[in-house]
Amino acid sequence: MTAKYDYKNAMTRPTRQREDRTRWQGEDEQETDDDVDLDDLDPEDLVRTADGELIHEETGLIIEEEQIDPGPEWRAFNHKERQEKSRVGAPTTQTMHDKGLTTTIDWKDKDAYGRSISSRKRSQMHRLRKWQERIRTKDAGERNLQFALSEIDRMASALGVPRSVREVASVIYRRALNEDLIRGRSIEGVATAALYAACRKEGIPRSLEEISEVSRVERKEIGRTYRYISQELGLEMKPVDPKKYVPRFCSELELSEEVQSKANEIIEETAEKGLLSGKSPTGYAAAAIYAASLLCNEKKTQREVADVAQVTEVTIRNRYQEQIEAMGIHS
Repeated sequence: MTAKYDYKNAMTRPTRQREDRTRWQGEDEQETDDDVDLDDLDPEDLVRTADGELIHEETGLIIEEEQIDPGPEWRAFNHKERQEKSRVGAPTTQTMHDKGLTTTIDWKDKDAYGRSISSRKRSQMHRLRKWQERIRTKDAGERNLQFALSEIDRMASALGVPRSVREVASVIYRRALNEDLIRGRSIEGVATAALYAACRKEGIPRSLEEISEVSRVERKEIGRTYRYISQELGLEMKPVDPKKYVPRFCSELELSEEVQSKANEIIEETAEKGLLSGKSPTGYAAAAIYAASLLCNEKKTQREVADVAQVTEVTIRNRYQEQIEAMGIHS
């Protein structure tokens, strides 16, 4: 694309011509700066390149080239070289109260070459680490945020959820903090509710029972806090699909792919008849797995399925009866 340019002002700047951008005039003659009359150049032929240089399209003459290169001064030809030569730190993250921008002193008592440091230096590094931890939080608000985010990280690790869920949970907690929704509620309760909401947002469902097992807060409080923050923050939560629980439950029960496929088929067929409305997705998935295991001759007891799904045997029996009746199967 040809760009308009102030041609007269450009003529007063230093010019240079690169060998690889010149046009050959015949076999032995090459046009140079001395051969070009700047007054004869047509401003319509001036082109701005991707590198920021202004050149004359016909002759290759560089009119303006004093551009700042924002890239590194080194070159790398593969990912390994790029990683070794890069001198930047880790990316910012919402999972840390300071977004990971402050300096971190390594816990290893070694120098840059991996050699152990002297006892005097070790004592000095110990004091530096202690003061570093103290100055990272300047007030009580930051200390509370640090504690809440560390709780989210701890629970997420125990649940085995990916890093994206931790990031989303941290963002939800920060939003709740900014909206002053923490007041009158425990920090652990809001942090746990934020993690539960993040799991649902990211499509990695974890039941309230599973969340409460790794939390220091009771299930009832988690549910109450979750409903409150989701309503106040306008979090749009779709109902959890029971099929998302099936692979994990089948894996823990050591059931085959055939049972997993059959359980999904049962869920789809019965859900179309409106049977899923108002039912717990974990209990519904557990009942479908139990039914599928019977149909595929890989029988598991109701107690085994209930332990994995963390529901009662009564729930499984009730959902199982409803499902087989809806499908026209007689037990």
